[in-house]
Amino acid sequence: MNPLIVHFKQYLIFEKGLSPKSVEAYLHDVALLETFLEEKKMEEATREDCQAFLKAIYERGVAPRSQARILSGIKAFYRFLLYDGVLTENPTELLDAPKIGLHLPDVLSIEEIEAIISVIDLSTPEGHRNRAMVEVLYGCGLRVSELITLRLSNLFFTEGFVKIVGKGNKERYVPIGSTAQKMVKLYVEGARATLKIKKGEEDYVFLNRRGSHLTREMVFMLVKKWAKEAGVEKSISPHTFRHSFATHLVEGGADLRAVQQMLGHESITTTEIYTHLDSDYIRSNIAQFHPRY
Repeated sequence: MNPLIVHFKQYLIFEKGLSPKSVEAYLHDVALLETFLEEKKMEEATREDCQAFLKAIYERGVAPRSQARILSGIKAFYRFLLYDGVLTENPTELLDAPKIGLHLPDVLSIEEIEAIISVIDLSTPEGHRNRAMVEVLYGCGLRVSELITLRLSNLFFTEGFVKIVGKGNKERYVPIGSTAQKMVKLYVEGARATLKIKKGEEDYVFLNRRGSHLTREMVFMLVKKWAKEAGVEKSISPHTFRHSFATHLVEGGADLRAVQQMLGHESITTTEIYTHLDSDYIRSNIAQFHPRY
């Protein structure tokens, strides 16, 4: 691998604290540019080279959202080269991302969330864990990565908060309601206490039957299974509970800044998507009930 890309990888892991999947995505984007440049060195690329690269992936039929992600990856790489003193000018600085239409994620209604909860079998040890996971996903608006790495030492139930380590190892405190607290306590003091826990896994809240913390893939599979059993026809993932958490808060009148802090969004712009969701909710209500709409 190109030494510059090796150093970039180390920077993403050790200084930015990105997840393996995020690092892999960045390296994939940079590798595309390196292949396009052929014999030309990455540090010799000009703005015109980068523009030609973007034109090439556009002509290849790559979707606008993927084009934007690729551009974000190579911009991060060249910002790193500036930071590392390899370059004095950034060839990607003035490049614009393609315009992307607003993507409104699927959101579960309260009735759909209750339907999913109702299909979880509480007669099994895993059922108590699963119920607690859903309550935490929806009750705290966590990312799936934050759920599976949640630690017992970060539960502050007396104060009504959990400490979350989010993207880039940034910490935040999120309120946790009485229902989620109750289900987590039942699981931790019940089914979890009977497990033979692997060394090094003792502090993770949610464990599989072998005593190891859960994987993202397992949580995705479980959510898909529950949705199917509950008759929910929307395409959902663990992230859908996070979207639903935020949407229901905004619909209920919660302050957008408070929602931003609970979600751990760096920019309020990211959180503002939920104001669009709220507008759709309002419009659908007008369409349903106004006699002349």
